[in-house]
Amino acid sequence: MLGRLAKERPHVVFGFLGCMAQARGASLLKALPHVDLVVGTQKFHRVADYVEELVAKKKKRISENAQLSTPNVQRRMENRMDDLRFSVVDVAEESGSQATIREQEVAPRQATAFVSIMQGCNMHCTFCIVPQTRGAERSRSIDEIVSEVRDLASRGVKEITLLGQIVNLYGRHEFPKIDNKSPFVQLLEAVHEIEGLQRLRFTSPHPIGFRDDLIDAISRLPKLAEHVHLPLQSGSNRILRAMHRAYTAEKYVDLARRIRQARDGIAITTDIIVGFPGETEDDYKQTRDLVEEIQFDNAFVFRYSPRRGTPAAEMPDQIHERTKEARNQDLLRLVNESTRRAGERLVGQCVEVLCEGPSKTNPARLMGRTPTNKIVVFPPSPRLRRTSEGDAELVGELVDVRIERANGFSLYGSPILKAGATF
Repeated sequence: MLGRLAKERPHVVFGFLGCMAQARGASLLKALPHVDLVVGTQKFHRVADYVEELVAKKKKRISENAQLSTPNVQRRMENRMDDLRFSVVDVAEESGSQATIREQEVAPRQATAFVSIMQGCNMHCTFCIVPQTRGAERSRSIDEIVSEVRDLASRGVKEITLLGQIVNLYGRHEFPKIDNKSPFVQLLEAVHEIEGLQRLRFTSPHPIGFRDDLIDAISRLPKLAEHVHLPLQSGSNRILRAMHRAYTAEKYVDLARRIRQARDGIAITTDIIVGFPGETEDDYKQTRDLVEEIQFDNAFVFRYSPRRGTPAAEMPDQIHERTKEARNQDLLRLVNESTRRAGERLVGQCVEVLCEGPSKTNPARLMGRTPTNKIVVFPPSPRLRRTSEGDAELVGELVDVRIERANGFSLYGSPILKAGATF
């Protein structure tokens, strides 16, 4: 499809970015001659310069082509447009690349933003390609991250999500513990103090990174949102060992209990893989039973998909796709019921919602998220003008909403203006 588009719009730059680009490199060009750019995981900050360079080259070649009227010559020029020598491939490692993704464009009244705090991963889960494509763990300094978040907060951003492949192992090789607090907890405390910031989230963590200091931080830092995403992957200890996940189902259940004890009403969501090589019906049943026991607020359920170059892709006893699909659908039904119950428990309650803007499904209404990361859709307050300007007054603000009904993954309610509110 893109090959056809490249002929219709020869000025467009086509590229691959990220893990596939890193893993495949120049080989992506062999079957896809219209591809101009392949940029690996440590070179995102180079993309704008590369695109600018390629656009200039394309404009020059298009101009030269336009001056030639002979069809045969034009065809030769078109072939030159697909000449691999004109393509850019950059998948080399770059020291300090973790500190290069730091400048953000912020839209007017933007409520939320993501801040990358590290790159890479050292865990080597057998199903995952990330350690090979993103390299070893490398963390930015606390001062750099705080500076970026402070700038975002000064521009009106109310909620920050800290990002890392295993975010709660941040800085463990670069920075020391202080007062028995891990570098990640030190970072949370530093960001928590930033004026104007009202909510703080982080994703995606690993269960082994939840030590006592982090659980304590969850209990005492009020800006930390009441939501933890806690990847499970499997409820079978045998499969967890095959995955190299470094915890047991029993330890996972205990950790979920401790997190819920640390913060009343906290939501826990998760990731689960079904159909991992060698997963028996009993292994799957153990996963199903654990999901039913914990009652997650939500879960991302994935069918195992082989990644070339990972140990799991070469394991015996690969599961048939029909079996994967059956387990996937069965577990989704279980998770959806748990999600529905979590939403229904909020009906009749007043919840704090950070308004992010118009609802994607109904622009006449607004949407935002609770501290537990549940989507809430609500109309503008009747005290606001029924105009887009009036609606905009709520965007980026914390709004109390009384929940009137729950529908699948979304909640619906009406705003309740606090005494003294100016909007």
